[in-house]
Amino acid sequence: MEFFKIKRDIPFMSYGRYTTAISLVTFILAVFFLATRGLNFGVDFTGGTVMEMHYAQPADLDKVRAQMAEMGMKDAVVQSFGSSLDVLIQVPLRENVVGAKLSDEVRDKLRAQDATAEMRRVEFVGPQVGKDLVDNGSLALLLVSLGIVSYLWLRFEWKFGLAAIIANLHDVVIILGFFAFFQWEFSLSVLAAVLAVLGYSVNESVVVFDRIRENFRKMRKTSVHEIIDNAITRTMSRTIITHGCTQMMVTSMLFLGGETLHYFALALTIGILFSIYSSVLVASPILMWLGVSREDFIKPEKTEAEEVLP
Repeated sequence: MEFFKIKRDIPFMSYGRYTTAISLVTFILAVFFLATRGLNFGVDFTGGTVMEMHYAQPADLDKVRAQMAEMGMKDAVVQSFGSSLDVLIQVPLRENVVGAKLSDEVRDKLRAQDATAEMRRVEFVGPQVGKDLVDNGSLALLLVSLGIVSYLWLRFEWKFGLAAIIANLHDVVIILGFFAFFQWEFSLSVLAAVLAVLGYSVNESVVVFDRIRENFRKMRKTSVHEIIDNAITRTMSRTIITHGCTQMMVTSMLFLGGETLHYFALALTIGILFSIYSSVLVASPILMWLGVSREDFIKPEKTEAEEVLP
């Protein structure tokens, strides 16, 4: 299925030097912000108390935030949870404060303002649990990256695996750089989005790489950069359909999913946009610069003299 047919191949590789330079600058900026500002970890990672309150009528989040500020908890995160009747309150870990006592104080304060307020759920996350989640999340990213490299190495060739993992990690680091620069809350749902982007990005790279491999076998007398240009051009319709449909779904979560899904959808949006860019204008130029050639897939034909020799 194609939206349009392009008669002439688009010379993507002629711009490879500029696109990779832009990617390098963006990557360095993302690393800089991660190193200087760091991620704004949520309660899932830092530890604290999570409370779910239910109201008989739509809750006024501004009033709830004001009440939390009166209790000296200006850093508390207050957001809708599922519906306008449910409110999720996340209070970071506080020294010399017991989680059970804190939840009782919050419940009494909110019920003094609205007698219909009902506490549905209370969860306590200790600092050690948060540290374990950070360690396990980092380990998950490492294992997924190694798995991607191994898969592409076995399916294609080591140059493809190296190019793909550089492009995919480029996407991940830029997502983290956005969250560090704007100090958006980094929670478990955002970590899940980052891992999803890794798989999503490698899927796009595999489609392009598969067409490149096919072109090497069909286009015997064509240069490498022309083969790559043709592969990218011939997959553009598929890219538009796939990414367009995915982004429509993610956009609906971003604007209609409420605050709970906001940063999850935001991370996916950034990841989808950069995965298109990286699979076409980062992975492919790197692949060409690594020296991919027809001999990587097809053994050179023997001359008559070589066939006669024992």
